[in-house]
This record gives sequence, structure tokens and C-alpha cells, in this order.
Amino acid sequence: MKYDVIIVGAGPGGVFAAYELMQLNSNLKVGVFESGHSLEKRRCPIDGQKIKSCIKCPTCSIMSGFGGAGAFSDGKYNITNDFGGSLYQYIGKKTALDLMNYVDKINMKYGGEGTKLYSTAGTRFKTLCIQNDLHLLDASVRHLGTDINYIVLQNLYNYLKDLVDFHFDNRVEKINKKDDGYEVVTKDEVYNCNDCIISVGRSGSKWMETVCKQLDIPTKSNRVDIGVRVELPSEVFAHLTDELYESKIVYRTEKYGDMVRTFCMNPKGAVVNENTNGIITVNGHSYEDKNKQTENTNFALLVSKSFSEPFKDSNGYGESIARLSNMLGGGVIVQRFGDLIRGRRSTPSRIEDAFITPTLNATPGDLSLVLPKRILDGIIEMIYALDKVAPGTANDDTLLYGVEVKFYNMEVEVDNKLQSKYDGLYIIGDGSGITHSLSHASASGVYVARNIVEKM
Repeated sequence: MKYDVIIVGAGPGGVFAAYELMQLNSNLKVGVFESGHSLEKRRCPIDGQKIKSCIKCPTCSIMSGFGGAGAFSDGKYNITNDFGGSLYQYIGKKTALDLMNYVDKINMKYGGEGTKLYSTAGTRFKTLCIQNDLHLLDASVRHLGTDINYIVLQNLYNYLKDLVDFHFDNRVEKINKKDDGYEVVTKDEVYNCNDCIISVGRSGSKWMETVCKQLDIPTKSNRVDIGVRVELPSEVFAHLTDELYESKIVYRTEKYGDMVRTFCMNPKGAVVNENTNGIITVNGHSYEDKNKQTENTNFALLVSKSFSEPFKDSNGYGESIARLSNMLGGGVIVQRFGDLIRGRRSTPSRIEDAFITPTLNATPGDLSLVLPKRILDGIIEMIYALDKVAPGTANDDTLLYGVEVKFYNMEVEVDNKLQSKYDGLYIIGDGSGITHSLSHASASGVYVARNIVEKM
């Protein structure tokens, strides 16, 4: 079968690329290939009763499928160049922001109307943070919530399903360069196209690495973020989350000079499992619907680690730490902050006696046996620093879930059109190593779609 454009991956980059292609030229024949399920079939089997922990499904419905890993996230679209990726370095700061705002308008059109757009502009908390050696990053944040985010994706799919061909549960095995375009090979079929957009997300990092080796596309090592997910009573951060919702706070540790940051804050949310390449890590969700909200707030504390020669496998380093956690706890480990600083493991009775009810069924344990000392020291130092602007963060009963790992693909060499060294082969989204967020990934999809149609 011959397509004008084939998109590999139905995450935010792939979805918005397909959307923009249809907006600009609905006569184009477009095929979207996704290793995961369609949106309505994406169901995690963990129900908290019969199945309490990850059973390692062949395809993780949390990480793969229509909407990508962002489908069941808390739906935060950060409109900023200060974090979320380096897209602006390729296409320019103004263009990047314009595209992110365009994506926001689409989200509002397809079900997100009425959701709140938060902003750090002019907030008094920036001064409070600076006074305590913390740094609040600038951003506008559209919070859809996991529930509204799902509705937006469903509406986008309903619009696209009759315009483009979706091939779900259809993993692309190989991509070959041909004289007249590209050959996309799946388990059972071979498809051809003039232009190919690769948008496989973080969960496709290993696959992307293989494709780059096969096609001799240059890459360079990226970083890996390692840390924990913090869960505490929502009142502790209410003065921040009520005004800002998402507060990206960065701290430089005194001991090592490492950068520690807050990430993915979920007011009144829930902690959840993730399965990345068979490894169980932790993440967080939150909801717009008040009936689904909890009494807790959770957020990640992450330490970024980059490596110099001769070591290049930053993802492998992160995976080895996550595997150690899985080995000791059978999955995610949870520990009270008070137990951690006293050098003792948490037990089921200590977790049960705490003045906070965990939202994830994790194994009580000792994170000091899992996380490297330098990373753990940085996390502890950051918790005490946050306690100055949000008193109660360093309480004994604050829960730490580990490990949380953010894997980034090796950064793929592309030009200012996000095109590889091969004409017509575009690499976008988090799988490119260039974007690290819903907004940046979506914007990259719109950008390449416009480039393809303009070239035609």
C-alpha cells in the first residue's frame, strides 16, 4: 500500500501531525502506525483488588496506544521555552511558542474549553523561592486533567478516524530508504510512502536507537532523570497549587552543586505505576473532576545526570537503578521520609500508622538501598529546601515512592525542519530527544506537517 505520509507512533506528536496534515490537505493519504491499542481499548488491568501490581502486559496501556504516554497523564500543557525540551533551538523561540498556543486552541476546540490556564507571571512565589535559594521557572500551564485530556483525545480521534488510516497493535519492525521515498515494514505487511514522520515517544527510545543505527543517522547521548515521587497532604502545597497548579522549582544542592527539580505536580492526585520496556517505575495523575480527586498532592523530585566519554548509555544507567528497585520491592518501593533520614526501612505497620493514606499500593522498603548516595543526598536536601516555602514537606510521614525515572532518547541529529539527513524522514516528539513534554511534542507534529505540505 502506498501512502503520501506515514506516521510511526500515535502519541501527541503523531496525532497533531495527522491533524494538521488533514487541515492543510484532506486529500492526502496518511497512515498512522501504533504498537499499542486504540484509545477505548487502553485499560490497565490493575484494579487494586484482584490485580494489585503490574503484571507486565506485552503492550503497556499506560505507556502505548492512541495518545501515547500522555493519554493518561494529568494533561498538563506547559506553554514555555524554559523547560519541556529544546524545540526552540531548532525552530526559534517565537515559532515554538506560537505553535504551543495553536495546540492549546485545538485542545480547547475539541473538549478542553472551560479548563483553567495558570501562569507564573507576576506571582509572589517567585520572590519567596528566590529568598530561599529556590528558582521558580516561568510558564503558562493549561491543566486538562486526566479525565478531560481523555475526552480531547477521543474527539480528535473521532475527527481523524475517517480521514487517515490507523493501524493499531501494529508495530513497525524496520524503516528502509528507497529512491522514491520510504518502505515501512511491519510483522505482516510492507507499506510505502513519500514522507515518513517518526514520533515514537520515550517508550520507543530503544526502537529509535535501532533505527538510527540501521540508517546511520547520527545521535548524541542525552541525560536521564532519576528520583522519587513525593506524596503529602494537599494542604501542604495548596498555597502554590491553588494559584499556579504546576510549579517547576529548581534547586542547586550545596553538597554537590547538582540540579534537583520538581516535576509533574498533581494537586489532589494519585500515584500510579508505569511500565517502560518491562521495568516498573512510578508516576502521578490528577483529575479535573472533583469526585475523582484525593486528599493528597504528589510530585516528582528528579536529579538530572549526563555522562561524558566513554559512557554513553544514560538510559541503561537509569534502567539498572529501576531494575534494582523492582528486584527489592517487586515493583515500586515506598518509604516514609522520617524512616529514610533515620536510616531504617519502612514497614507495612509504619506506613499504616502514618497520617497520610497512600494512593498507590507499593512495597514498604528502603530507598537508600536503591538510589545512589549522591542522588539521594540531593533529594533529601531539596525536601528540606522546599520545607521553607511549603512547611510540612519535610514531615516524617511524607511518602517517597521510588524510583521515578524519565528516560530520554539519544538526541537525534535533525535540521531546522526536524528532518534527518534523509529528505522526507522527520523525527519528532520525545523519541527525538528534543522534546520532553506534551506541548513541545504536539507543536513539533504541527511544525513538520506544515513543512511537508509546503514542500508538496
